[in-house]
Amino acid sequence: MSSAAAEPTGLTRDTVLRAPKVLLHDHLDGGLRPQTIIDLAADCGHELPATEAVALGTWFAESADSGSLERYLETFDHTVAVMQSGPAITRVARECVEDLAADGVVYAEVRYAPEQHVEGGLTLDEVVAAVQEGFDAGVASAGGRIVVRQLLTAMRHQARSMEIAELAIAWRDRGVAGFDIAGAEAGYPPTRHLDAFEYLQRENSHFTIHAGEAFGLPSIWQAIQWCGADRLGHGVRIIDDITVHDDGSVELGRLAAYVRDQRIPLEMCPASNVQTGAATSIAQHPIGLLKKLRFRVTVNTDNRLMSQTSMTAELWDLVQAFGYGVRDLEWFTVNAMKSAFLPFDERLDLIERVIKPAYAELAAERSAGRD
Repeated sequence: MSSAAAEPTGLTRDTVLRAPKVLLHDHLDGGLRPQTIIDLAADCGHELPATEAVALGTWFAESADSGSLERYLETFDHTVAVMQSGPAITRVARECVEDLAADGVVYAEVRYAPEQHVEGGLTLDEVVAAVQEGFDAGVASAGGRIVVRQLLTAMRHQARSMEIAELAIAWRDRGVAGFDIAGAEAGYPPTRHLDAFEYLQRENSHFTIHAGEAFGLPSIWQAIQWCGADRLGHGVRIIDDITVHDDGSVELGRLAAYVRDQRIPLEMCPASNVQTGAATSIAQHPIGLLKKLRFRVTVNTDNRLMSQTSMTAELWDLVQAFGYGVRDLEWFTVNAMKSAFLPFDERLDLIERVIKPAYAELAAERSAGRD
């Protein structure tokens, strides 16, 4: 997991910015612009810990940088509070797409919990419609350079997962690509929502499960073997089932071997994983070893506001920590696109028409020394 063997590749942050990116794990309520929070808070009368954009952004970052997932989740009290009306949700969704497109993201699945946005009187259906309106406006504003889909999330400590699963099915041909559960893992195993997962499987639908972030291997095992997750949200603790011997040889436990053999995608979020204590540092993040072992690793932002991050920042951190080059970034990106909850022909089209040509051009620039 160490970056000791990393060597400078000459890659610049500008190259990383220009590279096409695919994002599978990004929370809508974790990516607001600080000024937008201030504007929306003024509209709804919500009190904030700071009323100037830079100061507020700093507050979110410092509050989230605690090493505790539970404290990290507390920061969402403010973002969710200002997302309780249709216009507010639509604005946040539009700006989300605009920000991702500006960061070079060509495909994104953005998740949120509809049940957390009904305090102002909206129905669950109206929440999804407001998000879709914002996504459509954002895609239009970005000139169609990005494809965005919704992931509907149920909170694992609540009892509305079946309702949200049915909502995801009702909207799956109108912008919703799949389902997720999120929230504190300890004490709230994914098996509490088994009926929702079984329903989604009967409906031939896709779902991911937050697992293996704050909690260990049992969370991952349940998500896969009991609930049938297509992907693992984070999955960092799969490293606990991998042994690196003194001679450098690596031994995979049965769960880790299954995850790798089945090509189960890991939605890893390096900056967030460090903030919540799931990893000690970027340089020691399990992603380094997991990539070497050819797990289906993807790179994601999780919560751009709380982590003060972007896809460019996440990948640039990995470049610096592990010496990754253009082809490594392409590997992460193609991994993510292969793992998206998008029809196969649409995934293939983005890989062949957008991703591979762009990376080929970047690689050619590197070879010519024009980076």
